[in-house]
Amino acid sequence: QAQFVESGGGLVQPGGSLRLSCAAAGMRAGAATITWYRQAPGKQRELVASITTDRTTDYAESVKGRFTISRDDHMNTVYLQMNNLKLEDTARYFCNAYYGPDHSFWGPGTQVTVSA
Repeated sequence: QAQFVESGGGLVQPGGSLRLSCAAAGMRAGAATITWYRQAPGKQRELVASITTDRTTDYAESVKGRFTISRDDHMNTVYLQMNNLKLEDTARYFCNAYYGPDHSFWGPGTQVTVSA
């Protein structure tokens, strides 16, 4: 049974940093496109960053230059380094592992709160 679990969220001041982790169990994270999404209260879930099996990355315009997605296939984990956090980055962050049509997995999410 595949499992993906996010961690690393927390409370941080504006301008601070956090590193989120998406740890995989039961499946190779390196065989999937991993995407970080976030959802703030009352808003739709939005794509934050993604990384493919060949390590091609993509970012939402709102996080370019501040967030970096990376993968460590030995640790079976994908990371999201978030720097210069802003109030509007407050959301629950989820990772999705996509292996193909009808074959993707979601983690339960980790809360990120940016507050002064």
